[in-house]
Amino acid sequence: MRFQKLIQLSAALMLSALWPGPAKAATGGEPAAVVQVDVAACLAAVTADDMDRAGPACAAVIDNEKTAKPDLIKALVARGGLFARHDQIDRAIADDSRALLLDPTLADVFNARGELWLKKGDKPKAVQDFGAALRIDPNHEKAKANHRAMARELERIGAQMAVAGKPSFNCAGVRRPVEKAICANRELADLDREVYAANARVLREARNAGEAKTLQREQDDFIARRNAGFGRPGYDLKKAMQERLQRLNGVDGY
Repeated sequence: MRFQKLIQLSAALMLSALWPGPAKAATGGEPAAVVQVDVAACLAAVTADDMDRAGPACAAVIDNEKTAKPDLIKALVARGGLFARHDQIDRAIADDSRALLLDPTLADVFNARGELWLKKGDKPKAVQDFGAALRIDPNHEKAKANHRAMARELERIGAQMAVAGKPSFNCAGVRRPVEKAICANRELADLDREVYAANARVLREARNAGEAKTLQREQDDFIARRNAGFGRPGYDLKKAMQERLQRLNGVDGY
């Protein structure tokens, strides 16, 4: 399980569970008693997936100012994993973020937080964390897969945004009133681009040259009717474009 992997990753940080040398008492030369902060109860509760026990047990470690840094990181990572498994995303992100402030070399924690950002729908932050994990460990397989998938997704979204609100033709210098209307309306521009793309698809998938010629003639007729009908009483440009798109998408059974 992921939280076990995270605990193993941070195990090297946990070798020193004891505080260094005894402190001197405030008065006299006798050493003061050393308070041990035991992380075992927190980890046991997390391993048992027991939210009721893990809450107070881990808080006793995390909220204690005398907790050694390695144990604090260990408790934060463990509790963050537990929160993540129980879909308490914001609390999991908070624990992972605090652990990373204490030790920014934890590739697994960066990857884990990236997956949490993804669940929240924050793709840019997810990509940033996956990238951070890879900078620490270029061979981190899960981070590589996550980063690759998200990079492709962001590229696709970026490509869509780049053409959003733009029709299939160049608006610079258009003269027909219908084309000016399409250029001035994002919804109509998107519809025009979809009609153009759908027509290109059916032409590519035509069974022969004769069928392709017939299909293109239908598209040309639609454009001619659109140009002639726009501005006349009762003509609905949006409806006409939507019907044409439906027709194109229904030609081959889509």
